[in-house]
Amino acid sequence: MNYSLTKQSQDYSKWYNDIIIKSELAEFSGVRGFMIIKPYGFSIWENMKKELDKMLKESGHENIYFPLVIPKYSLFFDEKENNHFHNKECAVITHYRLKKQQYKNQFEIDDDAKLKEELIIRPTSESIVWPTYKRWIQSYRNLPILFNQWGNAVRWEMKTRLFIRTSEFLWQEGHTAHATKEEAMYEAKKILNIYTNFSEKFLAIPVIQGIKPNMDKFSGSDITYCIESIMQDGKALQIATSHFLGQNFSKAFNVKFMTKNGNTEYVWGTSWGISTRLIGALVMLHSDDHGLILPPTISPIQVIIIPIFKNQTEFNQINTIVYRLKNNLEKQGIRVKYDKNQYMTPGCKFHKYEMKGIPIRISIGPHEINNQIVELFRRDTYKKDYMSLDKIASLISTLLKKIQTNIYEKAVNRINNLSYTLDNYDEFKQKIRNTGGFIFAHWDGTIKTGKQIQEETEATIRCIPINNNDNLKIGGKCIYSGNPSDQRVIFAKSY
Repeated sequence: MNYSLTKQSQDYSKWYNDIIIKSELAEFSGVRGFMIIKPYGFSIWENMKKELDKMLKESGHENIYFPLVIPKYSLFFDEKENNHFHNKECAVITHYRLKKQQYKNQFEIDDDAKLKEELIIRPTSESIVWPTYKRWIQSYRNLPILFNQWGNAVRWEMKTRLFIRTSEFLWQEGHTAHATKEEAMYEAKKILNIYTNFSEKFLAIPVIQGIKPNMDKFSGSDITYCIESIMQDGKALQIATSHFLGQNFSKAFNVKFMTKNGNTEYVWGTSWGISTRLIGALVMLHSDDHGLILPPTISPIQVIIIPIFKNQTEFNQINTIVYRLKNNLEKQGIRVKYDKNQYMTPGCKFHKYEMKGIPIRISIGPHEINNQIVELFRRDTYKKDYMSLDKIASLISTLLKKIQTNIYEKAVNRINNLSYTLDNYDEFKQKIRNTGGFIFAHWDGTIKTGKQIQEETEATIRCIPINNNDNLKIGGKCIYSGNPSDQRVIFAKSY
């Protein structure tokens, strides 16, 4: 395989696609918007799933599975307001059978097999979850319900990009029901903190917590919490969302419960989720012109060992040492691969695993054996060093932690360098046009102003930040209209 990449500086979009294809994360399927996640990419998703699933279960959540299809009548259930689901780009099932054309090896829709009630392939599951909760909830004794689902969803995207925006994606979606507003609010915020911890400590993705403005919140929610990050090209990416649904869905589906006092009240709810777009975030945030750079915590392989030999005798000597080293590392829980494939040169292997972003590469040949050393290559710094063969097994675990920290700190520094506090609209437009990034600016809170800024600059309000920075909470004047503003919000171009 040719492992050369388009440079970021030449064409960021092509660089991104090149990495995904050449590192064998995924490929196009032949159906627009639907991708094939290859074994290496899927193993990254499995590592994400394993870690986040553990965190969710430790916080009291249970896994469940709801059907893939939703009756159309329940999806658009609020005829008066029609505001609980605004994604019109749904995949609709209208027939349940095809028939073969006579004299042709082709198929056509069998009109006799038309469904009486059309079905929607789930874009999200609230419209099937809440009718179910109506059957399951009668009393406060049935609450809270803390469920999470791992599955897929379909949203018929018009503009697609591998992992970042696909018509089908893998995800987890949580759906909880509570007896009080306070309990549901606590749940939504707790999940936001779980996502933040998962993103920063496991994926090395620094994020900013915030609240979506009302014009961009999830349809059917009272509050949408989010975490946002900035990619290397200065565009923002929404990493995850957590929605406080209030009583909107329980009222729409008439989900009530008997309180301890004998009163009848509507249930309070939340929903939340992350998806395979996180793999795209890993690519865009950490990688370079040599390929992927994966944080050790998420990398399917943490250490790759490559032998360098000319004959079978040298190969046998190397094998003895490598298997001993590999066994010692695996006992520490380190994911190790020994690539002894004799049909690929060491140089080709170097390029292959650099492209795949393996954190540590160890090379061993006759020279290393004679000197009781190994050559060690760090993917994050792209530097080689030599280490004692006797000490290497005890040092790898510490080195992996250092690599994880370094990758995270580089991302933090990048976000800091791409964050600006501005009060002048001309400067605002210049920054958005030239560098992108997070712009902290005052906004008057109106939809009209938000849309005008977007039309003129392509920048949107990513969130109203939640943090302890008092400077952001000082009132001022809207950067566009000059009207009063309570605090600064975050603007950015986005994916």
